[in-house]
Amino acid sequence: MQLPSDAVSNTARTGLFVALGLVTVYFLFVFIRAVRERAAAGDDVRPRGPISIISFIANFFDTLGIGSFATTTSMVRQWRLVPDEKLPGTLNIGYVLPTIAQAFLFTNSVPVETRTLLLMIAAAVVGAWIGAPIVAAWPRRKIQIGLGLALLIFATIMTLSQPQVGLLPVGGNALALSGTKLALGLFGNFVLGALMTLGIGLYAPCMILIYMLGMTPAAAFPIMMGSCAFLMPVASSRFLKVPTSFESKAIVGMALAAVPAVFVAWSFFSNLNMTAVKWLVVVVVTYAAVNLLRAARRERAADAGATAAEVAASA
Repeated sequence: MQLPSDAVSNTARTGLFVALGLVTVYFLFVFIRAVRERAAAGDDVRPRGPISIISFIANFFDTLGIGSFATTTSMVRQWRLVPDEKLPGTLNIGYVLPTIAQAFLFTNSVPVETRTLLLMIAAAVVGAWIGAPIVAAWPRRKIQIGLGLALLIFATIMTLSQPQVGLLPVGGNALALSGTKLALGLFGNFVLGALMTLGIGLYAPCMILIYMLGMTPAAAFPIMMGSCAFLMPVASSRFLKVPTSFESKAIVGMALAAVPAVFVAWSFFSNLNMTAVKWLVVVVVTYAAVNLLRAARRERAADAGATAAEVAASA
């Protein structure tokens, strides 16, 4: 007996929620076990006020698509709350639960076609696993520069295509992809999933990818958040196995403060009209582009300093 297409779609979406629930249970098990082990080893795992405040602010804006890693990093470094070498692990662990909460909220509320949603999420996950060894060989700084400039160009295109400007007929209101556009979307999200392994955020590039393929910008939210919700728990479980890769006294406070921030921000997003969302995307993409270019400049300066030190040592 063949199920009606709506029934198939509902079944597939239910399967996605079940899978996400299982991933959440798995992560909570690994997370709680790791925290208990660190506490038994003498680490202080009690939540800290400053890091919790930062987490709330960062994840409020993350729910609106701005991203939490860059904002958290800048604030944490300002007050030296987490050593730089522990930031990747701390951020990945501390922000798994809010990312999963975002995925549940947006996947259930933004009516993206189920096939498109599932395939785009799967492409990002496969990209993170299969594409990681490939992109690992690419020069990180060149990727940052190239992607940063590309995002600035796309942000300009998106601005010119806004109804208030109307200079370019780009974008659309589609909630599904098919044919060539679907193939391009899958390839693009595969690459973005792979780039996440280099610390390149998925949110802003995914927004632009969705928009350039003619979909409504709101469709990017369940796609990008669903992708990260499946990627981050697995990556974080690896960090949790190495106690020196994360800050024990930060991860609990970050997780506890981040989840409420998601629901507070969600109430704002649910009341935004599409024009406001499009302008929000322009701001997000521009912010991400500037951060990428600044990171590339910092890494260039660090490489130059290391080279100078090597020359001085050999002299």
